[in-house]
Amino acid sequence: MDFLKKYFKGDLGIWAILFMLCVFSLLVVYSATGALAYRFAGGNTAYYILRHGILLCGGLGVAYFFHKISYRYYAGLSKLLIVVAPVLLVVTLLFGVDENEATRRISLFGITFQTSDFAKLALIMFLARWLAVNQERVFDFRKKVFPVFLLISVVCALILPANFSTAALLFVISMALLFVGRVAFKHILMLAGIAIVTISLTVGGIYGLHKAGAFDANRHLPTKRVITWVGRLSSFFGEDGETEKDSYQADQAKIAVGTVGLLGKGPGNSIQRNFLPHPYSDFVFAIIIEEWGDVIATVVLALYLALLFRTVQIVRKCERTFPAFLATGLSFSIVFQAMLNMMVAVGLFPITGQPLPMISMGGTSILATGVAFGIILGISREINEQEEKSARKIAAVQPVGHSNTSAEKTINTSKPTT
Repeated sequence: MDFLKKYFKGDLGIWAILFMLCVFSLLVVYSATGALAYRFAGGNTAYYILRHGILLCGGLGVAYFFHKISYRYYAGLSKLLIVVAPVLLVVTLLFGVDENEATRRISLFGITFQTSDFAKLALIMFLARWLAVNQERVFDFRKKVFPVFLLISVVCALILPANFSTAALLFVISMALLFVGRVAFKHILMLAGIAIVTISLTVGGIYGLHKAGAFDANRHLPTKRVITWVGRLSSFFGEDGETEKDSYQADQAKIAVGTVGLLGKGPGNSIQRNFLPHPYSDFVFAIIIEEWGDVIATVVLALYLALLFRTVQIVRKCERTFPAFLATGLSFSIVFQAMLNMMVAVGLFPITGQPLPMISMGGTSILATGVAFGIILGISREINEQEEKSARKIAAVQPVGHSNTSAEKTINTSKPTT
């Protein structure tokens, strides 16, 4: 335990959650990539798990690195990142790598990464700083709230053409963070309504023009994306869409989830991994249920909820508003994404393509999640160090042999809340 406290600062519970997610990831991805290995790696099942293991080590390394950095640096850095993020998103839309009928990644020096993950971190950091600076003015809708809503809308709109689910998820996270930051609920509802109406009219207009023959989906990429979104919604609600791919994926996931009980079929015994298009990323939770059963799947769910609970405990100890909002936003980004992935896997939500944080295979997602974990841990590290420093000061002025009960009461009753 002393070794852990010496090198792994911050909340040990969150460190435990991070390591347990990585262990689950190795076990499930190894099983889920079996068919992929026979298809693209000549049957070498170790190829993908070794690559995935290296990425997980990278994610852990990133978390360790960022947990050593003071959260104070992120307040200033957020002003730069929120300028860089939209530029990267525009470059991705114009010159990105075409993947699944969308340009979500850019390639630099032979390395491809998904810019929306970078934009998500940048926007959360900026919103945390904005809320901390404007706590006394968050009720000023015209001068304060609406301008920041426009910024959120710009970032989400740049992500939207290539990745609707990520844009929608980031918008929900932003609105939730504004709510926690004391922005009036009526203003949040108004902003959400504006966004929903705008997107609905745009998507409905493009789809209607396509039906009327104005757009050729094979030549018009936005139309193709709109058809995909409409097809997923149609498939989810049991209607006939223009593509059978999404219906097929949803059906295979339901088979994986619905053919097992409490204990599952056992590790490595998944059948649906051979039929699901992405059993190692988008539908990895379905494979967890099929192989490990409802009990272990519930444990995975509990890990994400435990992360949210531990973060709330950290936020309650924060003396400053910026780290409190930053930790809240980052925990929302991890937990909300996890909930969305799980709901898709069990058929409670239309197909989105969101990976399960720190479990699904995918380099950019793992590294971005590692950064989020690292920042949260860095905040808890500084809080713990401040508490230890305060305890030493009180102990130093305490008379020898005097009971330290009053000192403990002083520490316990002086913890500020946000």
